[in-house]
Amino acid sequence: MQERIINYKSQKEFRIYVTCTYNDLNTYHAKGKMNAFNQLLLKIIPQVKRYITDRLNTVMLKGKLPERKYNVEYFLDQLLVEAYNYFDEVKDKEDLYPWLFKNVNALLEDTSIDEEFNVYFFENIDVFAKPEWDEMQDEFSTNGNGDGVMLEELEDILYHRSHRVLNHVFVEEDKKEIMYQLDKDLGKENIRNHTDMVLYHLPLPMRTVFELATKYEFTLEEIAMIRGQSFEQVRHLLENARKSLEASLYNRYTLSE
Repeated sequence: MQERIINYKSQKEFRIYVTCTYNDLNTYHAKGKMNAFNQLLLKIIPQVKRYITDRLNTVMLKGKLPERKYNVEYFLDQLLVEAYNYFDEVKDKEDLYPWLFKNVNALLEDTSIDEEFNVYFFENIDVFAKPEWDEMQDEFSTNGNGDGVMLEELEDILYHRSHRVLNHVFVEEDKKEIMYQLDKDLGKENIRNHTDMVLYHLPLPMRTVFELATKYEFTLEEIAMIRGQSFEQVRHLLENARKSLEASLYNRYTLSE
């Protein structure tokens, strides 16, 4: 499965591949060929696996989920069952990819893996001084982003790049200069470390919507379908995540220097 995904240069190309499997999946399902159906499905869900891994890593690192109680394979197995049993819900090939995320999102929510978030962090994100940011980064690097992660890490080129994150954060034209300067001064690794740290502390719905929009490149309409929320609710969550990241980057790397 990992060898297959690295042949695709973008989420768009991979999504086209997923869409093209719809007819074969539909045929296998109609003929009751469960094994063939499952084997093909496994080839098109590496990004779903990434999504599960990200969600479980966060709640496990925050101590909100007992170690070893759940793992990625548990949810993938459940997804295979759900996908085969309810495949008739997919009426169009373009709906297949978000539908898979919708199902796994429901499985994760049903397992009650929600976690508390740092209210103080969220409410004061635009006033922290650079030393405070650096201290939080050190703590996160030690406790929230290190070798203690017990779930499988997937190495693939579809993982979001720094310029994509910044493009989703600084969306107004008058902020483009700041974005370019940050990209030039900090580089991919520093931007990724900082945004990962900030997202780690944000409310789970806010973080999830931002990552579905940036890392997996779903539209707001698709994210609303995946999460079972209205378009306005999703838009509001994305906007708050964007504003939080913008404030954190601006205060840590521009006003403070």
